[in-house]
Amino acid sequence: MISPDVNAQIPETIGKAHFIGIGGSGMSGIARMFLGQGVKVSGSDRSGNYATDQLLELGADVRIGHAAENLADDVDTVVVTSALWPDNPELVLAKERGLNILHRSQALVWLTRGSRVISVAGAHGKTTSTGMIASALLELGADPSFVNGGVIQSLGTNEHDGQDVEFIVEADESDGSFLFYDTAIALITNIDNDHLDHYGTAEAFDAAFRAFADRASEAVIISSDDPQAVALTPTLSHENIMTFGEAETADVRVSDIAPTGTGVRFTITARGESADGELSVPGHHNALNAAGAVSVLLMLGYGLQESVAALHAFGGTKRRFDLQGVVGGVSVYDDYAHHPAEVEAALSAARTVVGEGRIIAVHQPHLYSRTQAMSDEFAEVYERLADHTIVLDVDGAREDPVPGVTGEYVTREFKNAELVEYQPEWPNAAAAAAAWAQPGDFIITLGCGNVYRIVPQLLEALEDTGEDA
Repeated sequence: MISPDVNAQIPETIGKAHFIGIGGSGMSGIARMFLGQGVKVSGSDRSGNYATDQLLELGADVRIGHAAENLADDVDTVVVTSALWPDNPELVLAKERGLNILHRSQALVWLTRGSRVISVAGAHGKTTSTGMIASALLELGADPSFVNGGVIQSLGTNEHDGQDVEFIVEADESDGSFLFYDTAIALITNIDNDHLDHYGTAEAFDAAFRAFADRASEAVIISSDDPQAVALTPTLSHENIMTFGEAETADVRVSDIAPTGTGVRFTITARGESADGELSVPGHHNALNAAGAVSVLLMLGYGLQESVAALHAFGGTKRRFDLQGVVGGVSVYDDYAHHPAEVEAALSAARTVVGEGRIIAVHQPHLYSRTQAMSDEFAEVYERLADHTIVLDVDGAREDPVPGVTGEYVTREFKNAELVEYQPEWPNAAAAAAAWAQPGDFIITLGCGNVYRIVPQLLEALEDTGEDA
């Protein structure tokens, strides 16, 4: 893992840009916006996906695999992510050449120059909240720019270069890069000590959120319910703070939350007025995200009724309770959840939709450090909310392997061993899930690594099971 260079100078002109890890959710959106602004773009990634295919169609020179020869002689600026290893051959060569090396957040700072930046930060709900704000503004007739960490389903993209001055960004707190933006309005969905590998202590993590909030030039919008956010709020020096959530003291209060088939309905009250709303995506957590999004719209000058109504246009984001297919009456979903709180939200939402069916969870642990620290929390959530859990091996991502830390770290924490199984081989995991599934059940893959790639195997295994029956 590499950390953003806080001393890096952001150039006035980018020249030709090379993205190392161009297929990532955030990187691909920035690369497309560069292309839209006339910047020549090349890039590489360890494997291809829909984002790399799209970038190729738009004219980017994309290579699969990392190698020094991918870095052409005419490259001026190299854009990197925190997930890179320091010995990446393209990064090493870029340093040898003395090229401009920008973290992806710094590339986004370049794109947002001169904009009224709305930064969405928090441990959970950033991507969904950013998508809600962007889609609602478009529904209201505005034309903001945005870069999101996931594809907004109703728009089919995770970026847009709009004509208005507003620019919405999903601001990543994991590596401190959310402090780079010239934020006008800061939205903090929640705070959870999930990145102490970067910050070292919970106090340093809180201090970063405090700095993020207090640097906002116009306003801070923060949860009234999340314990750490509630504790942080009185310590802020900002003069314009708006709270949102279920607390009776919230400035923008959401209440009467109830499932509606595959969605959720709610009432939002602010400034002495109430409005009933409904989303086409399920989950109590999404009603809370909606309250945060409405708070931003109110801060931008829109009325409550029109703001709440505009949220109905939001159809979810890719990899957030994302239906992949139905085989033999079994629905297969994919979700990005990779922290116990996110898993709890995803499975709770699924429970409101599945009815009498069962939930079979396929969990890919992410990071050795998180698996070590939170295996008991993961086990508790899965044992409580899923009917059966299949655990894959750890996706180490940016971390070196830790001896002995595998998916079994999670399975051994289950109190009832019959509710869980460790399946490190994906074909076996897919077969096991299909064997458990019956018509009306949900199979849900959960993780922020590459677990989504098991979905075709799951669908095929369900087909095979149906044929055998």
